[in-house]
Amino acid sequence: MSLVFRHFRVFFIIAIAILGPSIPSDAKDSIGWLEATAPPFFIHEGQYKGQGYEDQVTDIIIEHLPQYTHSRTIANITRHYYEFEQGHKVCNVGLYKTPEREKFMYFSIPSFFTYPTVLIIDKSKWTSFGRTKQVKLEDILKSKKLIIGRGENRSYGKFVNEVLNRYGTKQNIFAFEGQELSLHFFKMLKLDRLDGLIGLPEEAMYQAERLGIRDQIMTIDIEENQGNPESWFSYVACSKTEWGRKAIEDINHVLIEQRPSARYRATYERWLDESSHEGYRELYEKIFLTVTR
Repeated sequence: MSLVFRHFRVFFIIAIAILGPSIPSDAKDSIGWLEATAPPFFIHEGQYKGQGYEDQVTDIIIEHLPQYTHSRTIANITRHYYEFEQGHKVCNVGLYKTPEREKFMYFSIPSFFTYPTVLIIDKSKWTSFGRTKQVKLEDILKSKKLIIGRGENRSYGKFVNEVLNRYGTKQNIFAFEGQELSLHFFKMLKLDRLDGLIGLPEEAMYQAERLGIRDQIMTIDIEENQGNPESWFSYVACSKTEWGRKAIEDINHVLIEQRPSARYRATYERWLDESSHEGYRELYEKIFLTVTR
């Protein structure tokens, strides 16, 4: 071996020794958090920007996962589905679990305990729904006399989804997708283009107040949703890849630790009427916190 080559070899080894530590061997993995424009879940503008309950739980999870780099992207549900199906490094903080979604998503333990979806109507239409505080959605759809709004690709919980998919037709369902989906439906409700729409109670309260029509709107319980807590849970979902499996494992550790905190519970509770707080807290303790797998 020539003297020149020996000198070059020694120089190369020294250079690697010096530069090696500057190449991170433990570079952080990433999570892209997918969000939708859907207050009060996510609020991206205005007085309450960043104070939606999904905004705040995402904040909590990010704070407790420093081993990842995090980014947040606003997109519609179709884009969400595409990102998951392609196996990208993405998660969503609060989705209903469905058999269809489980084909390409891993799910955490429950991340939210919300009151179940309800039928939201203009008070002037109450007679059309039998002047009752609880209806059987199947009967409404079978009659084909009323038009109900639903979000395209949006899940309303296992039991309501089953009824919508079994009995929904072009005659009784108006399906729509886009940004500000809920706001769009509320405007249609007031223009008498819909007889009712399906949503969460806090969603109804937020949008009605936003439009200045809170005293004109009421909610009716959906019979198929009552008595089964499964329809009250939402979950963190990540792409169904090895990366997603590990991410869900890490997220579950955070949820187990943080869900019992007052801060975590308040993310949803603040959007309820104060008269509902006591009942919600009781259910939160007895049902939500006991589900740990």
